[in-house]
Amino acid sequence: MTDILIPALAMAALGLLFALGLVLAYLKLQVPEDPRLAVVADVLPQANCGGCGFAGCRALAEAMVAGRALPESCPVGGAETARRVAEILGLSAGQMVKKIARVHCRGTWTAAKSRGVYRGIASCRSAHLMGGNKLCTAACLGLADCVRSCPFDAMAMGDDGLPVVYEDKCTACGKCVEACPRNIMELHPEAEEALVFCRSHDRGPVARKLCDNACIACNICVRDFPEAIVMDNYLAKIVDESRIPRDKLEKLGRCPTGAIGRIQRISHDR
Repeated sequence: MTDILIPALAMAALGLLFALGLVLAYLKLQVPEDPRLAVVADVLPQANCGGCGFAGCRALAEAMVAGRALPESCPVGGAETARRVAEILGLSAGQMVKKIARVHCRGTWTAAKSRGVYRGIASCRSAHLMGGNKLCTAACLGLADCVRSCPFDAMAMGDDGLPVVYEDKCTACGKCVEACPRNIMELHPEAEEALVFCRSHDRGPVARKLCDNACIACNICVRDFPEAIVMDNYLAKIVDESRIPRDKLEKLGRCPTGAIGRIQRISHDR
């Protein structure tokens, strides 16, 4: 009996000693949590979308309190959240520019020429690896990866095979941008009025054969607004929209394929 009791008591004593050591180490080494952390975390929208570049709202709150992230770092919370966080931290919130996800493609089912029938996994990423179902390698694949990735129900697939963004619900979290394998989705300031609806860098004659709505590098928009638009590798690029007078925006309608023009704003209740 003694042979069993003594080792058992020794093990219990050692366990108690180690536990006591851990408690003392915890009390000695613990870092007190900044009381502002819980308050800031509670102010954030708890979307945990990652649009701020951090793993979630808690991680963003920790970065804000530590000074590694600005009060306006949360795209979902917007200006009001930035103001409240700045108030808690005793800082001044910078001017926050609201952004909206935009679709840089007008390669609808009828406009973009078909490569054939895609019968693989119904995912843009999978289709992209196989070349997709459209001859234009920059065209939207229409399999809704961006729509499924949106945690705010701010997107839907249109009847023409292109995604539609609802401006009143878009939070600029960037999930759709990450989901698109062809970089068709991009975040732009809400106030912008003009956009290039194409990503193709094919030469004009080739682009015209692949898609009726592709940029064909005709340079009409560049000649109309030389200080605002340039031609970058056979694709129009808006470098400074502020140099396009608001009363002259309609001139973008001179584009023969509609590859550049005014942004059509769509709301969820439309």
